[in-house]
Amino acid sequence: MKTVSKIKAPIEYEMELFEKKFLISMSSKVSLLNRITHYVVNRKGKQMRPMFVFLIAKMVNNGELNDRTYRGASVIELIHTATLVHDDVVDDSNRRRGFFSINALWKNKIAVLVGDYLLSKGLLLSIDNNDFDLLKIISVAVREMSEGELLQIEKARKLDITEDVYFEIIRQKTATLIAACCAMGAQSVNAPATEVEKMRKFGELIGMAFQIKDDLFDYGETQIGKPTGIDIKEQKMTLPLIHTLNNASEKEKRWLINSVKNHNKDKKRVKEVIEFVKSSGGLDYASARMKDYQQEALQILSQYPESTFKSSLELMVNYVIDRKK
Repeated sequence: MKTVSKIKAPIEYEMELFEKKFLISMSSKVSLLNRITHYVVNRKGKQMRPMFVFLIAKMVNNGELNDRTYRGASVIELIHTATLVHDDVVDDSNRRRGFFSINALWKNKIAVLVGDYLLSKGLLLSIDNNDFDLLKIISVAVREMSEGELLQIEKARKLDITEDVYFEIIRQKTATLIAACCAMGAQSVNAPATEVEKMRKFGELIGMAFQIKDDLFDYGETQIGKPTGIDIKEQKMTLPLIHTLNNASEKEKRWLINSVKNHNKDKKRVKEVIEFVKSSGGLDYASARMKDYQQEALQILSQYPESTFKSSLELMVNYVIDRKK
């Protein structure tokens, strides 16, 4: 049994019901929109976000859910999908998860409008049901994601990013959405504020570990995930590179920055950068930081009584850092 199937096992029924409800929540009177949203739903990924919402809700509420949990998961997916559609336009990206992106098939104008539509659907799903507490959780996440992206763009131009700034960027860009899913799960079953905050923190820790794992893929072999060195080609500052830069001599630092800025299309030079980062302990350092976040997340889970939902969440935490892509 694959890890993702094992994680999903205790909420199999809820996930199936969620998919039906989610499809209804996207429907429109415009047939073009329905065609596009149908395409979006049919090329879904592993659906980690709704899984977090349901597993957390059940763990903190003795296995019980309510309609708010389904709405919370739908709001997260609607608004997250909207941001992905807009991201593809911004990045001029033609593929997403191996499929054509919406902008590749229907052009930018339609993609932007579809993103706006999904965003408004998410907002209205909460407002129509007076789920203002749930709406606040996701709205804060969207604000932080936008700030994180802009902070990264601002810092990438100079390549003088510190570790603190890096962690702030990935907290906002990646971790904040997983944190919102976990907070949403607890809030949807009206858990106490302290517990909602604890679950938010749990999600944030997983998100941090998840992003560092992505950074490490960039220094792996080509068959895992994405091609080696793609972040270097895009001049993205990853944790192994930041750690290496901060501990390099002035001469090495100049060579590294020059390589990333001016020679990022040169395969031989990119390979040399990767080798230098490896031999300087950059990967070991990033790996250790990733495991710190993992252990902190598991520590939070250890405070809960044993249940199939807790076991699935433990599997999820480990999957984040053991995954192959």
